[in-house]
Amino acid sequence: MLQKITYQIAGQDLVLETGRIAKQANGAVFAQYAGSAVIATVCASAHSVEGLDYVPLTVDYNEKYYAAGKIPGGFIKRENRPKDKEILVSRLIDRPMRPLFDKTFGREIQVVPTTVSADMVNPPDMLAIIASSAAVHLSDIPFNGPIAGVRVCALGDELIVNPTYEQIEKSRLEIVVAGTKDGITMVEGGAKEVGEDLMIVALEKAHQVIIELCGLQEKLRELAGKPKLPLTEARVKLENGEAMRAVAQPQLATACFLKGKQERYDAISAVKADIAGRYAEQLEDEAQKKLFDALFEDLQYEILRSSILNKGLRVDGRGTEDIRNISCEVGILPRTHGSALFTRGETQSLVVTTLGTVMDEQVFDDIEGDKREHFILHYNFPPYSVGEVGRMGTGRREIGHGNLARRSLEAMVPSKEVFPYTIRVVSEIMESNGSSSMASVCGGTLSMLHAGVPMKKPVAGIAMGLITEGAEPGSRYAVLSDILGEEDHLGDMDFKVAGTEDGITGFQMDIKIAGVSPEIMRKALDQAHRGRLHILGIMNQTLDRPVDHISEYAPKVVTLRIDVDKIGALIGPGGKNVKALCEQYSVRINTEDDGTVSIFGRNTQDAEEAKKAVLGIVSDPEVGIVYQGTVRRLMDFGAFVEILPGKEGLVHISKLSRERINSVSDVLHEGQEIPVKLTEIDKMGRLNLSYIDAIDPDGEDSSGTQGDRPSGDRPYGDRPQGDRPRNDRHDRNRRY
Repeated sequence: MLQKITYQIAGQDLVLETGRIAKQANGAVFAQYAGSAVIATVCASAHSVEGLDYVPLTVDYNEKYYAAGKIPGGFIKRENRPKDKEILVSRLIDRPMRPLFDKTFGREIQVVPTTVSADMVNPPDMLAIIASSAAVHLSDIPFNGPIAGVRVCALGDELIVNPTYEQIEKSRLEIVVAGTKDGITMVEGGAKEVGEDLMIVALEKAHQVIIELCGLQEKLRELAGKPKLPLTEARVKLENGEAMRAVAQPQLATACFLKGKQERYDAISAVKADIAGRYAEQLEDEAQKKLFDALFEDLQYEILRSSILNKGLRVDGRGTEDIRNISCEVGILPRTHGSALFTRGETQSLVVTTLGTVMDEQVFDDIEGDKREHFILHYNFPPYSVGEVGRMGTGRREIGHGNLARRSLEAMVPSKEVFPYTIRVVSEIMESNGSSSMASVCGGTLSMLHAGVPMKKPVAGIAMGLITEGAEPGSRYAVLSDILGEEDHLGDMDFKVAGTEDGITGFQMDIKIAGVSPEIMRKALDQAHRGRLHILGIMNQTLDRPVDHISEYAPKVVTLRIDVDKIGALIGPGGKNVKALCEQYSVRINTEDDGTVSIFGRNTQDAEEAKKAVLGIVSDPEVGIVYQGTVRRLMDFGAFVEILPGKEGLVHISKLSRERINSVSDVLHEGQEIPVKLTEIDKMGRLNLSYIDAIDPDGEDSSGTQGDRPSGDRPYGDRPQGDRPRNDRHDRNRRY
């Protein structure tokens, strides 16, 4: 039965509908906002698996090109593997929803939000979050939701909820916030050096709307909700569990606080192996083995959290605000354009910057339109970084972490007008025990500065954690700076903040509990600010400004602006002119619609010579200007001299010398470079020149006469027509 509810945001109706489309799914919702629409479905497998220690959830957001009236580019005209954008939106949906599923449900769950209409004004990703939650909430799948997501932007001092693409482009803050009616559970976004106060206000405004949207989904469930399926109750309990706990707890209390990551892991493994050996026969049963593993997980959880809350002591011996030792090195790779090695404790990132031409820009073919990016950041997390064997490749995690690092640095990367290079930064994670994405931000800054990129300001990032005792007001909590992998895994929050000395540029938060209070959020932001300044201080001791010279191995770039109506002349028919210039000077030339011309050469000389040639093509000769010309042809009556590429003028024999000469070849030869002054552009557009040696220091023509023609006459003067070959006259008329 069709059911529909409506809610208004920013003057537009948000419509959630169920019962008409995809009725065989466990849950399906058709959501529409203005001209954008998403169909979200959820299905669960028929059989459950007992004892799973994770939620087998998959979110596959996808965009159909027909939604925007487009046909996919490329040879194969159909949507294929997911684009980075689709993966990032899938993560935005997955992260706030995953903690709200119960592990004991034990069934695979697949959420598929599909954008089927896009108005090119309102982004459909927030619609996908709401539709996905609504589909799960009204389905028969157990879910401790609903959740909702909104985007908040700051335009000046005004905060706008669910802005348009145009408003996002102009904003100084853009964050995506998701949560339940009880609190915020996820934040992702970027900014242009905004303060902590604005961030807090934006989060509070977002949560007000989230509460309303969660209420909307509750109403839809009242109209069309299905009875929830039962959870899979554990039928097996761990035998001898209390005895195992009694032996393991004191040993783990020591093993968990060894300073080195590998030392801790080895000590914990030794304790586990010892107890497993005592109960080897019991643990041959797979179900008992899983419960045994869960017991050790619980013990580490309790020990770590108790130590932090009761003693202020972390597993590596640090206090809550202490940051691990940091070292920074630059220029460690000899042939790259820029390189840096950033090490923070047991987290290490080797970051390399490569400078390219405009032809190297990243081109995106998305439903909202084609776009180009001149700043690219790629993040790689090989298995050896954590001492493991695994498959190499780029997964969703790599794309998500790379996107966070890119957004954190993007606001401080110079525009193409200031620095006309395409910039590619690659972060290779060499070691990982803590936030490798924030290490990528720090290393990315140093690497770009070493490559000579004139960043507006250095950027650093830090990962924060949270340990709480309970959800009640007044409960104890501790905010942790520079968290380890264990603290991320066993803590209640993973909170990453990147920025400059003056404000935040990147922000990501995932909360595993119902929500955090404004008090905790404020403390976390203030503590992150102090940590960020500490890291920036260490980075600045190594390199705090771009190096003076770009690498000799980087392409050399020269830019200039020409009149828009001259672009055609530069390119030529079928690109003939620009191709010839590229071949002649061994450069690459790119023209923009606004008249910007970028010339990329292997060395500065080639680029500058090509620039002169471009100016010659697009510049108009000016009377009175002295040009360095090249003699192209000698005639009886004078010489044709090229003063600009493709533009020749005539130096009459009478303008070649102050003395009388018998032949033009007595003074000039073909290929000779001579200074000439443009004295006249006649009615037919022909250029008349004077050899500079035939002009006195005051610029007055003092050349002698040839025959009976006064020196002031036009070049061809009274000379008998028969003395000039007819073909030469026709050649001159054709060129000029």
